[in-house]
This record gives sequence, structure tokens and C-alpha cells, in this order.
Amino acid sequence: MNVTIAAAQYPITEHRTFADWRAHITDWVADAARQKAQLVLFPEYGSMELVSLFGPEIRLDLRRQVRELDALKEEFCAVFAGLAKQYKLVIVAPTLPVLEEGNVLNRAFVFSPKGLVGYQDKFFMTRFENEEWGIHSGEKTLTVFDAPWGSFGIQICYDVEFGLGSQWLSAAGVSLILAPSCTETVRGATRVHVGARARALEHQAYTVVSQTVGNALWSPAVDINYGFAAFYCTPDRDLPEEGIIGTETPQKVGWLVQTLDFSRLETVRQHGQVFNYKDHQRLSSSFVDESVKVVRRLV
Repeated sequence: MNVTIAAAQYPITEHRTFADWRAHITDWVADAARQKAQLVLFPEYGSMELVSLFGPEIRLDLRRQVRELDALKEEFCAVFAGLAKQYKLVIVAPTLPVLEEGNVLNRAFVFSPKGLVGYQDKFFMTRFENEEWGIHSGEKTLTVFDAPWGSFGIQICYDVEFGLGSQWLSAAGVSLILAPSCTETVRGATRVHVGARARALEHQAYTVVSQTVGNALWSPAVDINYGFAAFYCTPDRDLPEEGIIGTETPQKVGWLVQTLDFSRLETVRQHGQVFNYKDHQRLSSSFVDESVKVVRRLV
């Protein structure tokens, strides 16, 4: 089965009204649909542009702004649910801070023509999120999204730099891992892309990165953004030798669109030059029961 995916290089844009934002996001989804996308991936914290609708006292208050955004959650979801139905595609919306039992979580909502089908919360917080912004780790639940063309999971930004989440998702049948991300430096973007490439290698899977780009100096939270979209795979038979399917020029605004063939992954997992996927399943099924010793030697 094949799927065509559009990954955004998305700028944090200032808007005067919610209607202005809705028209803006509609143009983005319409553009992806014109390019035959079946799945649309927006980056982490792309929703922070909605803070521009608030007054300066909220814009400049890091902790208050994420709580105020929760009041827009239903309207936000209604817009993406309508667009997914209108254009008959799957949308991974830009992550939105939401309030759950008094805690602020970083959540990626997923929509299909059926409407809202689920979400994935971020597990691991960066220092900025934890120490300055007041974002909390979500409940440790991983969601597998089953589509007609295959199954996918989401590892939000910092999460993709750790192997366990992707390992559990892959063990549950996922062969596509989406990594919406928001970083402000080349180093930060690089960490996410290195993580995404590692997860593709470990699980003989596809990984897709979407990142915020450009500056939004009115926002103290996402004022500086550096990133680029990318599609990665394992470097094995009938797949790109360096494991890079496609990347876009950093900081360029727009979509990177690629078509992925899942049958190639199945061939690699069954007949590849190496068996990373199978051996990673052994890590959780057998190695944990084996005694591993660490020894020290003087040189």
C-alpha cells in the first residue's frame, strides 16, 4: 500500500481574529490536498500563533498563555475536523497545549473524514517546557492510528530522541512514525532529525519530521524557529542508500510531499541485509530476562 504525505515547514503567523486564522489554516490544507496528500502533518506548537489573538498581558505571560489557549480547544478541533472531512484526508494538527486535571499537556490531535479520531500527548519535556513554560508530561499512553493504507504513531519532538516509545509502537504494528517538532536552533533541529533517522533504522520504518520555521518576535515562547521537513527510512535494499527519502531547504515555508510504499518496508523486514526490526523485538521479549554484566578494565 502507498500513502502520500505532506509535512509542513510552518511559520508562526500573527492573526487578528480567529476567522483570519481559520482562513489561513484552510489555505494550507487546501494546498496539501491539491498536491494529492492523504495525510497532512503539522509541526509541534504551530498552534501557538493563536496567542496572537490575545492582549499583550497574555502574550507576554508564558504560563498564562498556554492555559488561555485551552479555551480555544473546541473551536480549534472543529476547524480541523471540518477540513479533514471536506478534503477527505487525515490531519495531524499542530500540537496544542491543553488542560487536564490542572496540568498543561502538549497534545497532537488527529482527524480523519470521520472527525476527531484520537490524540497523542508528549511524554518527555525539554528543559524550557518543564522549567519555564509549565508544560507537563502526558499520561504514558501510546496511540496506534490504523488507516486503510497502514498504521502510524506519533513521537512529538523530544520524544523521538528516545527509543522506547517508537519500539513499543513498532511492536504494535506501526511502520510509520511522525515527529512534529518545534526547535529554535540548528542544534535542536539536528537532535530531532538524528533521532528520527535512528528510529527509522532501528525499526526498519518510515519517519517523517515537520518543523516550525522563521521568527515570531511577538511571541516569547516561539519567537525564533529553525527547522525543515524530512522523510527518512532504513538504508536497506530498494530504499535510499543513506536512508534519506527527501528533505526540504531549511526555513523555507511550505509543504514537503512524498509518497511512501509500505511494501518496501515489509520486504526489508523479511529479507533485508540486516534484521533491525526483528532484533529490536528481541530486546523487549528476551534480553530483559537475560543478565547483562558491565565490567571495568584498567588500561
